[in-house]
Amino acid sequence: MTESHIEADTSRWRLSVAPMLDWTDKHCRYFHRLLTRRTRLYTEMVTTGALMHGSVRRHLRFDDVEHPVALQLGGSEPRDLAVAARLGEALGYDEINLNCGCPSERVQRGAFGACLMAEPRLVAACVKAMRDAVHIPVTVKHRIGIDRIDSYDFVRDFVGTVAEAGCEVFIVHARNAWLQGLSPKENREVPPLRYEMVYRLKSDFPHLTIVVNGGITSREAIATHLRQVDGAMLGREVYYRPWSMTEWDHLFYGDAPSTVSSDAVEEAMVAYMEREAREDGTPWYPIARHVLGLRHGQRGARLWRQVWSNHKLKPLPPREVAAMAQQALLTESLPA
Repeated sequence: MTESHIEADTSRWRLSVAPMLDWTDKHCRYFHRLLTRRTRLYTEMVTTGALMHGSVRRHLRFDDVEHPVALQLGGSEPRDLAVAARLGEALGYDEINLNCGCPSERVQRGAFGACLMAEPRLVAACVKAMRDAVHIPVTVKHRIGIDRIDSYDFVRDFVGTVAEAGCEVFIVHARNAWLQGLSPKENREVPPLRYEMVYRLKSDFPHLTIVVNGGITSREAIATHLRQVDGAMLGREVYYRPWSMTEWDHLFYGDAPSTVSSDAVEEAMVAYMEREAREDGTPWYPIARHVLGLRHGQRGARLWRQVWSNHKLKPLPPREVAAMAQQALLTESLPA
């Protein structure tokens, strides 16, 4: 099977969890994989500078159960991105994704992220360098525009230019990125969502895989988008309400209904915490923060979360904390 055939398999991008800085680390992805077998997972953005001058293992290590898992890179120097992409492929990642959508000032100072949309030929050169360096798919995540440029022609020409370099998968956040005057949080909320522009990209580039991102909060919305494009990517909605992902393999991939229970997932995460402490010296609390949405909507969930987020319990082993959290859940009262 050739690389182009691999990239043309659009089902690989049907559902995915967005790369979220400080959130989608290896612990978060391990947790998400307990809920869905098929959904594609993405790392936080890792800059080429961090890999060139920092610990490759610390930035890129992941658990084999995370597959399919993609490495998102931040950078704008083709040679550095090629080196970083080779590192990702050598460690076993299934995809390399280039960030062309982050609007933060820190990222702009590094001359990458959303500001790269103004330089489609540079992005094309970056994509070509990475494609020449690896055999796994190289994809791009971007916005529909930058600042107050709201012309469809802008994003169409960006996609067309980058596609000429061989990129076949585009993940499109259906909002503009305002490079001045809005915080990253405001950039996820203030610029209006314009899904029709993403749909139009699929119409104009039917041979490309187009994935829509931004403001998707329900299985009904996912189904609506999948009638227009190849995939849907969700972010904060599933971080805060992760249990919805247990339906995805059945609803959108045709697998048997999930039989996993929240108790079983919590037990698996406790075992993972114990393993991480034993093998890598990682304390349980930076892992537990990703799991706080597990019981969203259940009776006693608020008290359960309070136990797992209680800083006074940090010296205790995770299994003891889990027992206290279970007690709070069942009795709907905090342990004495």
